[in-house]
Amino acid sequence: MQAETTTRGAVSDLAYPPRKPSRLAQIARELGKNKHYYILMSPYMIIFFLFTVIPVVFSLGLSFFYFNMLEFPRFVGWENYARLFLNDDVFMIALKNTFMFAVITGPISYFACFLFAWIINELSPKVRAVMTLIFYAPSISGNVFFIWLIVFSGDSYGYLNGILIKYGFMLEPIQWLTNEQYILTIVIIVQLWLSLGTSFLAFIAGLQTIDKSLIEAGTVDGIKNRWQELWFITLPSMRPQLMFGAVLQITGAFAVADISIALAGFPSVNYAAHTVVTHLMDFGTIRFEMGYASAIATVLFGLMIGTNMLTQKLLRKIGE
Repeated sequence: MQAETTTRGAVSDLAYPPRKPSRLAQIARELGKNKHYYILMSPYMIIFFLFTVIPVVFSLGLSFFYFNMLEFPRFVGWENYARLFLNDDVFMIALKNTFMFAVITGPISYFACFLFAWIINELSPKVRAVMTLIFYAPSISGNVFFIWLIVFSGDSYGYLNGILIKYGFMLEPIQWLTNEQYILTIVIIVQLWLSLGTSFLAFIAGLQTIDKSLIEAGTVDGIKNRWQELWFITLPSMRPQLMFGAVLQITGAFAVADISIALAGFPSVNYAAHTVVTHLMDFGTIRFEMGYASAIATVLFGLMIGTNMLTQKLLRKIGE
């Protein structure tokens, strides 16, 4: 009798298997299990959603409206984007300058950050601390624009003009910051000088956390030089820091504005140093065409997301 009951129970289990919990039930169980962590994270998440996620979504929706801060928003569909790409010649200049700026400063500053971090990491702790401060200081200096304005001053008292005149390279000073031939190059140089910022510190931290036993194991497995060690051990172990640095460099390269305004003015001569962000500031904070400014911001956001996805795909190939 007992065997028959057991057999019927087994057949019943096979006929009616236990239901798999729904996705909502799994999420609820996960929240209940780790509720203390989510409570600790909640202040940051609330601020992040209020001041980052919601404004981005609101800006995306507003890009389909005409809104001048005085009248009620009026739906115009794709008109803002059509005007942006078909009728706004200044935006096309800004887009070209931004791409040129990003293509040059992004990769160079990224590799420079890692190269200097890798070299400095090999030094003794005290020397490493001093060198880290020296390389990081320009990115937090408050008078950096003032210094470069003196260097590229258009009179004979400017450092660059004074040196070139003194050694006979030219007879008259050059107006570096009002000549469209030189403006963008100067902005790129200054940005590269400022690029050793948070990414540089992240790479230093990542190099410090690499497990030394991996290097010893790699030596046993046949790694013969530092370049192989770098490719197969160091870089794969630093993927989180590499991704963090890439996001910062991409954002900094596409969002350049302060340097351009401080050095070349707003707007610059013939828009020679005009970028997407300065174009956004023009329509958002001066003309108050908020719908059009939102369209510019959405295009910039899409460029950053696309570049970020491409960078992630490239970083996954490290160490393969």
